[in-house]
Amino acid sequence: MATLTGECSATSVWFTSPRLVELRKSTVRTPGPGEVRIGALLSGISHGTEMMAYRGEVPAELPLDSTLASLQGSFRFPIKYGYANVGRVLDVGQGVEELAQGDLVFAFNPHETCFTISVAAVIKLPRELDPRTGVFVANTETALNSVWDAAPRLGERVLVIGQGVVGLLITQLLRKAGASLIVTADLYDKRRDLSIRAGADLTVDPSSDSVTQRVLEVTGGLGADVVIEASGQPRALNDAIACTAPEGRIVVVSWYGTKTAELNLGGDFHRKRLTIKSSQVSNLDPSLAPRWTIPRRRSLAVQYLSELTLDGLITQVFPFHQASDAYKVIDNQPADVVQVLLDYNQ
Repeated sequence: MATLTGECSATSVWFTSPRLVELRKSTVRTPGPGEVRIGALLSGISHGTEMMAYRGEVPAELPLDSTLASLQGSFRFPIKYGYANVGRVLDVGQGVEELAQGDLVFAFNPHETCFTISVAAVIKLPRELDPRTGVFVANTETALNSVWDAAPRLGERVLVIGQGVVGLLITQLLRKAGASLIVTADLYDKRRDLSIRAGADLTVDPSSDSVTQRVLEVTGGLGADVVIEASGQPRALNDAIACTAPEGRIVVVSWYGTKTAELNLGGDFHRKRLTIKSSQVSNLDPSLAPRWTIPRRRSLAVQYLSELTLDGLITQVFPFHQASDAYKVIDNQPADVVQVLLDYNQ
């Protein structure tokens, strides 16, 4: 691999208005101190947060996530969004010792062919790792953080609402954490099938069956000790309240954007003394802070890539230049997709 010198060109995905994707050219500078330049191989589209940005479902006045410095624009459009890019290091800036030319890396960076980024936003991947597997680093980290926030105890019974990529990873990690019963709920056959493979004991289609009734049946009428809401649908929170056992806890992994939740807090919620907690990957549970750091959590997420069942999660791969088609498929055919990738070599 030849070392680059000077500036080079790149092509990036931009959302220019709701549901409109444009490929834009730009110039990528030589990395400065503490930076690396990366050539992309694959990137993963987030079917949750990113698709909300694509559809214009994020409050326009909301500032961009300060922990993702490579995002550009605003939710008023145009915006360059994304955070799951796998590539190889092309060259490194002064003082960078942890990465070298040719290293396989994951970067919290939008969808673009080449980019210069701080080493703080880059994770070195094992040389032998399939780059397609590397795309799941951010989702695995989110799932790991969600399980920490839920804090299931050995033998507890858990309901996971939503079996997209993050929900499926949460289901697998709950099994590792010692949950004695895992019930999942999702609208789509493909995801429910994958859920059983991921370790769920029972999966429910909420469009044709009562999630609450099924959970109460398998828990002897008590309910789940923990409910994790990862569907992205605010209405699921009322199911979560109805399914949770007294003194139980509900952890909301979803981000709803402009959608609002009309919660029924007049019955079960109050009398059962339930707790509803938000889980967000930018921060750690304060009780972990004395021992855990975000780099340590990221290292664990990379370790889990070789331990979790990721086969079958990638349902479609589009050439990078067909990015607009990829977003349309996710938007219009949700029953057919789990994880969609963009391939920069096609």
